[in-house]
Amino acid sequence: MAEKKFVVGSFTEENVLFEAVKKVRKAGYKLHDVYTPFPIHGLDKAMGLRDTSIHTAGFIYAAFGTTTALSFMSWVFTKDWPMNIGGKPHFALPAFIPIIFEFTVLCACVGMVLTFCYICQLAPFVKKHHFHLRATDDLFVMAIECTPKTDENEVSGFLNSAGAREINIQQAETGWWLGTYDKDKKPFETRN
Repeated sequence: MAEKKFVVGSFTEENVLFEAVKKVRKAGYKLHDVYTPFPIHGLDKAMGLRDTSIHTAGFIYAAFGTTTALSFMSWVFTKDWPMNIGGKPHFALPAFIPIIFEFTVLCACVGMVLTFCYICQLAPFVKKHHFHLRATDDLFVMAIECTPKTDENEVSGFLNSAGAREINIQQAETGWWLGTYDKDKKPFETRN
């Protein structure tokens, strides 16, 4: 994977970060991502991110679970192994409802968790670049991607005026890849 250059600014207060994100977007810089130790209400709108579609995926997984459970039980009790259980008809829909409900919930939950992990690139074997060691502890970290038209010193000055406490320039791979972190190099080490 090709490495890209980033200007990384660290903030200590969420309201300063929130205003800095608005200023960065208004100035036209390419905002790579913002890393925070806890969710900040409204930050996704300030960053210009669209609403998630994971609820649509959840509906599709639930519909798959309902269809699978109903189809399988119907086939088993009417075609494959029809049995007379207490005089009930072979297709006893009211008796199927609890199992259909549970399988629907199971498929929706497992499917949405796996989809979320895929979208967020989360897995034990996935390696990603960390822009700052304290990004999940007590700092708010903003990474701005440098394009060929971007002047790094200008962006650094802009982040300084926006209230950033630490500013550095890093080169990192933007995607994720399989593997483990190198023993020699810490994943958050800055390269200038």
